[in-house]
Parts: sequence; structure tokens; C-alpha cells
Amino acid sequence: MSQTAIPCLVMRGGTSKGLFFKTDDLPSERATRDAVLLSAMGSPDAREIDGMGGGHPLTSKVAVVKKSNRPDIDVDYLFLQVWPDRAEVSDQQNCGNILAGVAPFAIEQGLIKAQDGITSVRIWMENTQSTATAHVLTPNKEVSYDGDARIDGVPRSHAPINIDFEDLAGSSCGSLLPTGNAVDEINGVRVTCIDNGMPVVCLAASDFGLIGNETPAEIEANAEVAARVEAIRLAVGPMMNLGDVTNKTVPKMSLVSAPFSGGAISTRTFIPHRVHDAIGVLGAVSVATACLVPGSVAYDIAHVESKDGEATMVEVEHPTGFFTVSMDVQIVDGAVTVKKSALLRTARLLMRGEVYVPSNVWSGK
Repeated sequence: MSQTAIPCLVMRGGTSKGLFFKTDDLPSERATRDAVLLSAMGSPDAREIDGMGGGHPLTSKVAVVKKSNRPDIDVDYLFLQVWPDRAEVSDQQNCGNILAGVAPFAIEQGLIKAQDGITSVRIWMENTQSTATAHVLTPNKEVSYDGDARIDGVPRSHAPINIDFEDLAGSSCGSLLPTGNAVDEINGVRVTCIDNGMPVVCLAASDFGLIGNETPAEIEANAEVAARVEAIRLAVGPMMNLGDVTNKTVPKMSLVSAPFSGGAISTRTFIPHRVHDAIGVLGAVSVATACLVPGSVAYDIAHVESKDGEATMVEVEHPTGFFTVSMDVQIVDGAVTVKKSALLRTARLLMRGEVYVPSNVWSGK
């Protein structure tokens, strides 16, 4: 046969979409695995017309999942970004949106036995070496995708998937504030470098001549802003312990401004060269955390009410709505400790079956 069939599910997770595989169904050797995924997605091609990708980074994603051998962990999850515009598969970041589909996938594939009511799945996120627990509605021991939960950027309502994050701080950069400072000055611009699950650089939109409510297309079309943001990104990479980030997907660059719609802060986020139509899950967690760090660029702009002993709800505005993050942060003598981060996502199974790649890419043996 001229093609190799590989079992997979197509799922929407949060505001992203991708292919979900069991680890054992993919090649074990990395170069071959990446070639298979590029072929499956149809990359590189602007439309990804010869594969399953959607021609955009947010719809060209992959989850690779297996039953875990780690104590107190149910499944291991590796996120892979397949780029539509180049022959590259990256594991340099995590994805909290695709994460929302991991627990339903694990249950659908029999990696986890469903409980009657709610099934909680503990997930080891391989990219960041950290843990998340996803709580999935499973009436009659089956995943339910129907419900009243709504998230901005996704039409209609669906079943809620509540996700609790643990030990995220510094998971990619080594510490919550990888430069050791709440604020640094790069190329004459004040920035806050932060990592609470996703390396993010917060910058005031006003420092780039922007109001903060511009559309992603308007910002992408502003070559001067894009060039200045990229120059800062390249400069802070080594400062954030990320090395040369020229060809990396991190850090994300988030232009922040005062809220426009009653939230805590408004964002426009480079991912890193396109501007996100919303904001990534873990990117939102890092921005929300920055809103609570005294002296940070976000702290000076955000409208946040926090009460001692209570979780703080931070509503992060983005181009298509809000992202609400529940933060439990402790500040003692200026030192910030993140005790817990939690949020709401939804997911939906779109298709199950097999994706085909040419046998000269992988014979399946």
C-alpha cells in the first residue's frame, strides 16, 4: 500500500484544534515522527491543503499521550506545534488549550477508566515537566461534550472542563521572574519577563504607540511595531534562560493595556510572530500572575481586586473576549509565591479514525 494509516482523533481543545495520538501509534525516532506529523498536517504550505492542518498555528497542533508510569499521574502529554509556513515541529512550549482535550482523549482511548459523574485525570505535561488535573464530566461513565459552559473564541456552549495547575512557576525558565526583576528595560522599553507555565514578556501597548484595542490584523500590518517587538524578544531570550530564541516559539510577547470591557487587563499577544486571535491558556496564566506582581508592567496597568486568604479572579481581555484565571498568590516581603492557578476550558471530539501519510515517509514498521 502506498500510504500508512495512523489511528488518531481530531479534537478541539479550548480555542485550538489538532490531532491527538497515542504515543505507541507514532514512530519512536524523533526525526521520523516529525516527518510523519508534517505530512499528516500538510506542512509546509500556507493552506496545508494536502493534510489535516488548518493553515494557522492554532489549528496545526498535535497532542501525543500515553499512560503514565509516574506515581500519582494518570497520563503523560507531549505537545507539538506543527508550523504551516516551515518544515518544523516544535516541542519548545506547552499548550493549555490542547491540554483541555487530553483527559477526554485518554478516556475515549481507554487509557483512563471513567467514573460515573466526574472523572479527574492527573496529567504530566512533558514540555514543562509540570502537573495539571483536568476534571471531566462523565455521566454513565462516558465523556459528555454537551453543557452550558462558554469560552470566548469558541461558538456555542459545551461541557465544562476545569483544570488545576500545579508547580508551573518557572517550569520553562527556572523561576517565576527569570531575570530576577519585576521590570527590566530593553531597547528603552519597560518589560516584565515572567514564567508561570508559559514564558511571557509583558509590554505596555502605549510604548508602541498603540491604544491596546487594535485588531490582530492591524497590529500584524504594523511593520515597525512587529520589528520592535521581535528585537526585544530576541534580546530577552538569553535573559530568560531560553538561549537564542530566533527559531523558538517562546517567549510570547503580550502587549498590555487598561481593560476596555470591564476585565482586569487587555492583551494583544504575539505567538511569536502572528498575533493571537485570543490568548493561549498558559499565556493567560502568566499574564494574570504578572498582574499580581508588585512593580510589574502589568501590575501598574491592571484593575484587580484581591483579598487576603481568597483566590483572586483575574479576567484577561483578548481580541475575542475574556479569559478568567483563578490565582492563589502569596506575597511576603515582596517575594511572590504562586500557590495555585485554575481555569475553565471546553473541548469537543470532532472525528475519530486514521490519518494517512505516504509510506515513503513512514512504513509503519
